[in-house]
Amino acid sequence: MDFRWTPSQAEIYESALRFARKQLAGPVPPPHQFDRASWKACGEFGILGLCVDPQYGGMGLDSLTTAHVLEAVGRGAEEMGLVFAASAHLFACTVPVAEHGSAELRDRFLPKMARGELIAGNAATEAQAGSDIFAMKATAVRDGDDYVLQGEKSYVTNGPVADVFLAYAATDPGSGYFGLSAFLVERDRPGIVVGAPFDKIGLGGALTSTVYFDDCRVPVQNRLADEGQGALIFDHSMAWERSCLFAAYLGLMERQLERTIDYVKQRKQFKRRLSQNQGVAFRIADMKLRLEAARLLLYRACWMRDQGERANLDVSLAKLAVSEAVVQSGLDAIQLHGGNGVMEEYGVERMLRDAIPCRIFSGTSEMQRSIIAQELGL
Repeated sequence: MDFRWTPSQAEIYESALRFARKQLAGPVPPPHQFDRASWKACGEFGILGLCVDPQYGGMGLDSLTTAHVLEAVGRGAEEMGLVFAASAHLFACTVPVAEHGSAELRDRFLPKMARGELIAGNAATEAQAGSDIFAMKATAVRDGDDYVLQGEKSYVTNGPVADVFLAYAATDPGSGYFGLSAFLVERDRPGIVVGAPFDKIGLGGALTSTVYFDDCRVPVQNRLADEGQGALIFDHSMAWERSCLFAAYLGLMERQLERTIDYVKQRKQFKRRLSQNQGVAFRIADMKLRLEAARLLLYRACWMRDQGERANLDVSLAKLAVSEAVVQSGLDAIQLHGGNGVMEEYGVERMLRDAIPCRIFSGTSEMQRSIIAQELGL
């Protein structure tokens, strides 16, 4: 297993880092305001189609290189909400269309999704069906050449601004894994109501809301794969999210570490720099250890996926490691900044607020531990 980057991989990483520092490091947008200019810039650079086939406007990167690029973006971008919104658009919506959509669906939607001309929202989670996706109540009933969608989806990332939704619904309730199907649903179809944006602890640039489907008719050709393949599609998208999306949080930890080291080298207390205190130095050493351990787990998961190997255990290990590490390092960064750590102007507390949700989305830390235990035969 060789993680040395090729010249082209190193070049695209540096290019993505420069792009993020220039285009995604601006002021924090006001609450509930979506930064369309930055979204467009992400599309033009290629972030919204990193792993999409070039014939549909993507860059055609493998999992490991995709993760490497997103790590650069997370390192350079102050607005992690936008990075999360872009990643959710790509892995939860665009990739499923690329992997499971018909030729007609790919031709109609993928180029615009990859370029950012369309914004996509993933409508999977429900208020009573978060980690337990098979408990969803939304249904899709076949009626001639249409399906009629009925139900309510919560925590839809990009919901308030989405042009299209990837919606999951039960086509055969009670059939478990084979009872769900997935559909691409244009926002302007009758029967769709989008709720107001939620107030969240962090990731402010990723607008999230409830989406209601009330007798919404969707053509059969908008279904991804065969009826009953929705759970398979969802699992595939989660594998992408739990590996590549979380590479952005490796970048956040790198930025967090760099900023903290600079601070403790400059800040003086009791006539010496904070960095000269062993307790401070040891805490930073732990931050570095967490970052590198999580990075190696994530790289290995992506590498195994690229080799076509079964990577359920590795993906869950990586997702859990990154989620827990970035939160703990966020707490350490605040502690090392002292009073300044809780001040908005320093941006340190914001990095922690942006990190906390990653222990919940894409499968909670508890769910990852459950998967790991199952993979170990427990």
